Amino acid sequence: MTLALMMVAVAPSAWAQKIGVVDMRQVMSQLPQAEAMMQNLETEFAERVAAVRKLQEELKALAEKQQKDALLMTDAQKTELSRQMESLNADFNRKGRNLQEDMQKRQQEEQQKLLKQVQLAINGLAEKEQFDVILQRGAAVYVSDAADVTSKVVEVVGKGN
Repeated sequence: MTLALMMVAVAPSAWAQKIGVVDMRQVMSQLPQAEAMMQNLETEFAERVAAVRKLQEELKALAEKQQKDALLMTDAQKTELSRQMESLNADFNRKGRNLQEDMQKRQQEEQQKLLKQVQLAINGLAEKEQFDVILQRGAAVYVSDAADVTSKVVEVVGKGN
């Protein structure tokens, strides 16, 4: 009987765990490194973006010329202009698609690097403040302000900048 009483007395303290919650979207949106990453990517792809925009402007100019000068153009000129537009449109679509794919790939690579920093910060925070578990915000139905460690994670990762 004493063993059962001891288990009842010990059990609640054995169940007590320190649980934290982190909102990863909020962390990623508040990190100064995320903004710097986006600026670096914009710089990295600026020339290619400008080239695609130039193709778009050329295509628009040819379309306006076709519409404006259609009555004055011979059939041969119309055909040549149409071929130029088709070629330019194909080039625009190919370069635009390649640019978008490359930008997405680089953004994912950079986000993975940042996520590693965030994970290290969460692990360090968990050890330092003796959390048993830290969950992502979406996994919890209710979270008290005391359990939300999002701002602490942002602070730790931000200091690493």
